Amino acid sequence: MSAPRTAGSARRDPRTQRLLSAPIVPTLLRLGLPNVLVMLAQASIGLIETYFVGKLGTDALAGMALVFPVVMLMHMTSAGAMGGGIASAVGRALGAGRRADANALVLHAVLIAVGFGLLFMAVVLPGGRWLYSSMGGTGAALTAALTYSNWVFAGALLVWVFNALASVLRGTGNMTLPAWVTVGGLVALVPLSPLLIFGWGPLPGMGIAGGAAALLLYYFAGCCVFSAYLCSNRSLLRPTLRGFRLRRPLLADILRVGLIGMVSTLATNLTVAIATSLVGRFGTAAIAGFGTAARLEYLLAPLVFGLGAPLLSMVATCMGAGLHERALRAAWAGAALAFALTEAIGLLAALFPQAWLSLFASDPAILDAGSRYLRIAGPCYGFLGLGLVLYFASQGAGRLRWPVMGNAVRLVLVASGGWAVLALDGGLAQLFAVLALALVVYGLIIASAVAGGSWFGPLGWPRTLAGLLQRLEATRHCATGR
Repeated sequence: MSAPRTAGSARRDPRTQRLLSAPIVPTLLRLGLPNVLVMLAQASIGLIETYFVGKLGTDALAGMALVFPVVMLMHMTSAGAMGGGIASAVGRALGAGRRADANALVLHAVLIAVGFGLLFMAVVLPGGRWLYSSMGGTGAALTAALTYSNWVFAGALLVWVFNALASVLRGTGNMTLPAWVTVGGLVALVPLSPLLIFGWGPLPGMGIAGGAAALLLYYFAGCCVFSAYLCSNRSLLRPTLRGFRLRRPLLADILRVGLIGMVSTLATNLTVAIATSLVGRFGTAAIAGFGTAARLEYLLAPLVFGLGAPLLSMVATCMGAGLHERALRAAWAGAALAFALTEAIGLLAALFPQAWLSLFASDPAILDAGSRYLRIAGPCYGFLGLGLVLYFASQGAGRLRWPVMGNAVRLVLVASGGWAVLALDGGLAQLFAVLALALVVYGLIIASAVAGGSWFGPLGWPRTLAGLLQRLEATRHCATGR
């Protein structure tokens, strides 16, 4: 059944119209599967760096594990949280036929990215030593963490602008260019990372700093490619500085979704930082093992993002066009796909943990700690995928209160439960069980809220999708007086 023709439909391009009327699951798969493969490539960029840094020894690997939650906070706030706000605003503008607003949103997005990039530099560069020390870093591991952190966050502006421009393109439904840039970065980093880390011939090795330098070169090149495309005739959007002025409604359209998303992302990464700190009570090898194992969760995040990005665009465009039922059906289709994908990966990790861990370390103590974590938490990864993909869908709908609530509950469970385990002289297994339980609770809270109609009014928790659609229809009739 095709989407009803609205007042703005005549001004919509074919890509936008497909998001509004094409079959949901085939469209999500067509846009999502290549995106998932590309997100795998993007995750591999970090894994390549981890692989070569691991060759520098346990202290370097532990130092990287200390910095990793903070680096991922920057990535997730810039690409997932504020990036989601950018993509949602662009998608809703295009869905409503507001092409001029969509064009203006590009420069608003860049300005927001520059502001937050400077904020990250101002906070992390002077505060790194205190932060990593409080997470359990000492001695050579702390020195490695500071070296890596200072390089990465000196280039925070590049990371933020890169992700803002990529989010603009995804908001239009263009998943292809960000995909090619990611694949190109992967190909370039395979030789570049070891070259800068270890050196070659007359080029001296930079050690752990070389991995960070290689990443920053990738983000700089990506910014150049995205900017050139947006200025070309092939781009759907045509941003221009001529007559540009800041418009509060457009800033608010991005920030009202992006800032709430940042709260959720902050809670996610604070959860990992607290968990790392708790694990740190069991020694450096435990930190390295847990940090290496938990990297699989951060691999799941870009995987789900590969599906969540087109889902966000579809939901945002449908919500902008008033097609609420289609937006909801798309959300549940994406949720089923994400749960199946992440649960399968989690079960494989639980069954064969050393197949993952041995890629980065050979120390028996590291392998033991990481294996114990994956055996306990891996079977719960489906709930992490469920919560993440519904978070992206909720960004598209512009309704993030319950995803934030789910993350807050997860944070409280990890902090309070982890403290209780240590206070009762529990071991790593008990601590990891608390972390796994928190994943399940996180996914169930967000899924229950969406099922209960949190996008459209007070929660009611209908038992079926049909029940929620009936509520939507009744609400529409009341609103229109029919």
